[in-house]
Amino acid sequence: MTVLAGAGVVVTGGGAGIGAALARRFAAAGARVVVNDLDPDACHAVAADIDAVALPGDAATEAGVAALVSGARAALGEVDIYCANAGVGAGVGLDAPEEAWEQSWDVNVMAHVRAARLLTPAWLARGRGHLVTTVSAAGLLTMLDASAYAVTKHAAYAFAEWMAITYGAKGITVQAICPRGVRTALLDASGPAARLLLDDDAVEPEHVADMVVDAVAAGAPFLILPHPDVAPMYAGRAADPDRWLTGMRKLQARLDRARQD
Repeated sequence: MTVLAGAGVVVTGGGAGIGAALARRFAAAGARVVVNDLDPDACHAVAADIDAVALPGDAATEAGVAALVSGARAALGEVDIYCANAGVGAGVGLDAPEEAWEQSWDVNVMAHVRAARLLTPAWLARGRGHLVTTVSAAGLLTMLDASAYAVTKHAAYAFAEWMAITYGAKGITVQAICPRGVRTALLDASGPAARLLLDDDAVEPEHVADMVVDAVAAGAPFLILPHPDVAPMYAGRAADPDRWLTGMRKLQARLDRARQD
């Protein structure tokens, strides 16, 4: 069980979408919140709405993460809950440039690793700490037409799982948020594949934030699934990979036909 009232919470990518909804929901639960975003105007706007601290900057680079953690500790005393929420959807297929892969790796994976490096020693010393990573269902399944996104979200899930195994018995709680479609700017910019696969049952960021904050307060489950159908999909993928691949190829074919129409 994690006490939210008075807890020091950092939310990266907090200027819009899931991040902004998380920041608002944690603040409503009585937490002291630090909002981080690459967009300083959006960061300050969300922070002003909820009487939080705005620390705009890059939460992916080594120097940027160090500055954020240092600033958050100065503002909060200590970070109790770190929400590694910032993400990018760069990189479509084999032709995705090196820069898209590098950006996806930094933001979707290494941002989590770099934050954990800085936070874990203090959390171990205190005997408690909480890491929440925004992974995406793409980390459990895949995402058509989004090679870098699918691959790095798999890696983000693997890192969260490794953290939970390594430190879960030592007072550190780790949870991974794995939604399908969420009505954010990232979904809007994701192209026809995302609209074909995700639009129909996309949920609002506030729905995700409600689920996350309730799960954080409870300290479980590890996988936070705003779309319940992701669990049986994930189980089916593991139980019969060939059948799952056949189904995904059919979806790819539908997407290819839609492009031709």
